[in-house]
Formats: sequence, structure tokens, C-alpha cells
Amino acid sequence: MSDATTLERTEIPATRLRVSGMDCASCAAKVETAVRRLPGIERVEVSVATETLTVMHGPATSVGTIVATVRGLGYGAEDPDAAATGADAPDKPWWQAPKALLAFACGAAVASAYVLGLAVPATERWFFLAAMLVGLVPVARRALSAARHGTPFSIEMLMTVAAVGATLIGATEEAATVMFLFLVGEVLEGVAAGRARASIRGLTGLVPDTALLERDGATERVTAASLRIGGTVLVRPGDRIPADGTVIDGESTVDEATVTGESVPRPKAVGDAVFAGTVNGDGAIRVRVTAAARDNTIARVVRLVEEAQEAKAPTERLIDRFAKAYTPAVVAVAALVALAPPLVAGAAWSEWVYKGLAILLIGCPCALVISTPAAIAAALSAGARRGLLVKGGAVLERLAAVTKVAFDKTGTLTEGKPVVTDVVAFGRTGRDVLSLAGALEGGSSHPLAKAVLAKAAEVGAPVPPASGTRALGGKGVEGKVGRLDLFLGSPREAAARCTFTPEQEARVSALQGEGKTLSVLLSNGAVAGLLAMRDEPRADAKEGVDRLASAGIGAVMLTGDNARTARAVAGALGIEARAELLPEDKQRIVRELRAGGLVVAKVGDGINDAPALAAADVGIAMGGAADAALEAADAAVLHGRVADVARMVELARRTLANIRANIAIALGLKAVFLVTTVLGVTGLWPAILADTGATVLVTANALRLLNPSLD
Repeated sequence: MSDATTLERTEIPATRLRVSGMDCASCAAKVETAVRRLPGIERVEVSVATETLTVMHGPATSVGTIVATVRGLGYGAEDPDAAATGADAPDKPWWQAPKALLAFACGAAVASAYVLGLAVPATERWFFLAAMLVGLVPVARRALSAARHGTPFSIEMLMTVAAVGATLIGATEEAATVMFLFLVGEVLEGVAAGRARASIRGLTGLVPDTALLERDGATERVTAASLRIGGTVLVRPGDRIPADGTVIDGESTVDEATVTGESVPRPKAVGDAVFAGTVNGDGAIRVRVTAAARDNTIARVVRLVEEAQEAKAPTERLIDRFAKAYTPAVVAVAALVALAPPLVAGAAWSEWVYKGLAILLIGCPCALVISTPAAIAAALSAGARRGLLVKGGAVLERLAAVTKVAFDKTGTLTEGKPVVTDVVAFGRTGRDVLSLAGALEGGSSHPLAKAVLAKAAEVGAPVPPASGTRALGGKGVEGKVGRLDLFLGSPREAAARCTFTPEQEARVSALQGEGKTLSVLLSNGAVAGLLAMRDEPRADAKEGVDRLASAGIGAVMLTGDNARTARAVAGALGIEARAELLPEDKQRIVRELRAGGLVVAKVGDGINDAPALAAADVGIAMGGAADAALEAADAAVLHGRVADVARMVELARRTLANIRANIAIALGLKAVFLVTTVLGVTGLWPAILADTGATVLVTANALRLLNPSLD
């Protein structure tokens, strides 16, 4: 039985709050630990990325109790009604945040203490004590609240102990300055975390608030959120498109850079899909809405990325476990450094207590704990802006290790619809062949008929009216154009109606050998022309496969299509093909590849790909994939570009490199300052810089992933 079903049956309510002031995973852990200790709590989910807290709880705990608990830790918490709209409200500038105001107040107090100390030296110590208390009181309150709610070794507690200890040994000036530097570090952490959150929130701002809806022959302005599937909206030149939809009238170019990363606007005509949030160019278009506001491309991207950020990577889980033991160990080392030399060797108490306090500050795990989630959040955001959706950090880690990609053919490596590739005429022009074939296919919605009509339109071949047209099941279509009796159908049926010349037979065999579907046009019982059609590879398929190869990743095509067509398409791309496969065959091959030691990514777009997607190390849904494929997949390439699979792997590899660098920065700085502190080279000021500085450096390094060069 699923958790959702259990919760529904026991009628446990869910409270969702917006929690402000959380800058890293340590903050989330404090909130989660505190709320989980309340009575009647069933489940707690905290998201730093979206600043939300979701709590499943019984009647023993009220919403007010949860809010009070979170606020007691020093974070903001809105009630459910406010939280429902809070995500859409603009954040305050960083300098108006409570932590920034506290840092300004403490900084002003420290500066005043320096000035007053120079004026009245005898009272300098008291001025610095007062300045320290400006910052210490709220920090100590948060420390005690965290300890009371199950987090005794918080950075606030370490900071409080260090500040009080420094004051007791006479280092009041240093205590005040270190407190100020700590508060500045918290502000910088908040700014960095806010920038990471803004990268995703910025996506929601791309969709306009209003739309021009056509209703009862008139156009009226309505909210974009109220648009329903099937409605028609008018999009004027320069306007943002308010919903996912299909163009039903007009032509224009659309700038999709904000959604797809494409720098060149794409032409759009009747039948083309458009995305919410993209910018219409120089022509007015009418768009039929195909997705409600909550399900449009941008909403789905934001929702999937927010969910993905809560799925911890193996590295992140390992670091979380390490940090839980690491902080108490650091406290023990600090106590040993402070007490052992004076007790054992008679060393000066003030000197070694001072060193112990510095080690307390150095030992804070914030930089280490945030090293992985910061990089993953930035990577997920960067990928989402380019139409690359990854469902969590664990998937990113697996993507980075991929050594083989198994592609579906139709709709993945190919466009998913046939196009006319060859027009061979006998005794007339190719344009005439297309005109006559188009006349027979004029009223058909068959994909091959659409391909013929599209080719005729492309070359400007006129399509005359036909009379007496009649479809012949499984054979073709016949009719009359003027005095010509026409037939368009399979080579087998055409051969039954007339005799091919050796030249015609040779052309038929050659085109079929290339894996193309062939239609033969007969005019008054004689072969007038051949039309060859095939589902052609996507424009960037070869580039995408080559890009994978350059990264040391092999590729294979798994398709249910016939072997001849599969070999032709795969040969053009330079990859292996396995054809005429059932869904279970694709799944079996994926498992065989994995059993051979390969890390396999499976890319597909249809329901028949779902079993193989689920069996792969990483399943990647392609373009407008079927719902079953999207559900089974671990990642999605929204815009149907084969090269995006390689871009996704490259992003994953850069993310892991960034995480390794972050861990090195976090541990390296602490190791250096730990040694220099014990040796007496550095003291409290560098110690707090080692902590807050490392956190800021790690966050800033992670944010570099927001603008990766993936082209």
C-alpha cells in the first residue's frame, strides 16, 4: 500500500508552510529535526530550494505549534493561506532581510566600540562587550532553541560557546569582531542561496499574467491561469505566449531561448507547437491551448526540478552521515586542545582555551554539508533552462557514469513521420509526378499521403482536382485526373497491373534496399513515377551520436521497425542497429548490456519504450514522450534534440567535478586552519573566515553551473 493511500485513509492532514531564511542543508536539517519531535507527526519534508515545509500530522499538533517551533529556530514561517501565494510574491532585497539588518546593527556597534574605545580607553572592553551582545543574543537564542529541539551541535551553538569563551579569557574585542564576521557570512550565504532559488523561480515569471482569449467572436483579456484546453488565444507581435498550444492561424517566428536555449528564433506556421513563456516575433498568430496552466512546459519543468532537488544523491547522503559524526568529533578535539596542555603540561589556560575556541569555529560542517546539494541544485536549474530535466542528484551521478546509450528509432533518432526523399519520373517531370500523386491523396489523412502533399507544396507543384478516387485497402488509391486513369500504391500491386522495365525494376530494388517505403504512380496502365518515403533522422542526430562518441560513450539503436530500414538509418548515423524487437526484447537487451559491465542510458518516447527505460541505469524520455515513458524515465529531453542527451551527460560530469572541488575546498581550508591554529599562527578571526569563507566559496563555485557552456 502506498504512503499516499495510507495517509488518505487515516485522514492525516497536511500542512504546508513557506519557511524563509534557510540557506543550506544544515538549516533544513534543524527544521526537520525540530518539527519531527513534535507529537503526532507522521512525515516531514523540508525543501531549501523552494523554501517550503510540508508536515503530515495528527490533531495532537496544531499549525500554530509548528509555526512557533520553526520561528523559534530563527526562521520565518507563514501560515498555510499566506504560503499558498507566498511562492509568487517577490522576495525582499537581501539588505532588508532580518539577517542583513542584524549584521548591519552588529557592524555599527563594533565600529562604534572602536571609536568610543579610542576616546575612552578605560571603558573599551565594555563597549566591545555591548557590541558583541547585539549579535550574540539572537544567535544564542537560536542556538538554545535548536538544542532544545534536538540539534545541540549547531553552528549557532558553536558560535555562542566561542564568543562567550573568548569574552571570559579577555578577548572581548575579538569576540565582537568574530560575531560580526559570522553574521556577514550568514548574509553572504543567504544571497548565494537566493540566487540559486531565483534561477528556478525566474522560469515561472516567464509566463505572462494575462492572455487575449477569443470567445463568442470577440477577444477579451483574461488571466493566463484561467486558460483551458481547447481555448483559442491571440498572440500579438512581441507578446509572450501565455500557454502551450498549437498554431491554428498565422505565421511568425518565436524566440524560444528562455525555454530551449536556442539563440535563433524558430519559424512557426499552422500546425506547429509553441511553448508558454516564449516570445512571439513579428507576426500575429492564433494558438489553440493544449495544456492548462498547471501542466504547461514551464510549470512541469519547475515542478519536476523542485521534486528532483529533494532526491538526495549518494554522495550527499554519505556527507550527511559523515557530518553527524564529524561535528561532535570536532567539539571533542576542541575540548581536548583546550584542556589537555594546561592539565597535563601546565601550559597557559588562556592560550589553549583560545585555540580550542578557534577550533570550534573551524569545525562547523556547513561548507561540507552544502557542497553537494548546492552543486546539484545549480545543475538541475541549469539543465531545466535548456530543456534537460533530471529527477534528482542520484540520477545525475548515474548519468555521469554512462558508457552506452540505447536509442529508440522512431520519434527519437528520427522525426517520427515519413517524408518524401526521392521522386523518380518516367516520361514526365518530377513536378508532374507530385501533382498527379497529390491529386489522388488530396482527401487522405494517412501519414504517407501527408508526406506526398507536403512535398508537392514544398516544390510548388499544383494539385489538380481528381474524380472517382477510391481507396483500395492495403493496395493503394486510384482515380482520374482529366483523361488520365491513375493508380498510386505498393510496388507489388503496381506490378500486378503493368510490366516494369528493367530500369524501373532496378530503381525500385535500389530504393527499397535503402530502407525506404515506395509508392508507384501508374498513368493509363504505365509507370509514370516512383515516390520513395522514409522517416528521416533528426537534423542533429548525427551530431548527437558523434558528440557521445567523443565523450567515450557508445550508441546502439533498438527498434521494432524492419531490419532493412533500421540498418539504413543506423548506417547513416554510424551506429549498430537491432531491429524487429518487441518491448520485452528491448528490455532484455538493456539488461544484457548492463550485465556486460556497461552503464546504460535508454532513450525513447513511446509506451513500448517504458519497460526498457525502467530497466536501464538511466531512462531518458525524448521530446513529447508518452506519459508512460515520462513516468518510467529518470530524465527527459524536452525539445527532441538528440545532441541534448550528450549535453545532459556533460552537465552531469561537470556537476560531479564541481562537487569534488567543493569537498576539497571545504575540507582543505579546515585542515589548513586547524594546523595553523594549533601552531598558534592563526586565531579566532581566521577561524570564522575559514568557516563562512569556505561556505561562500563552495556556494559560489556551485553557482558557476548555472551558466554552463553546453553548446
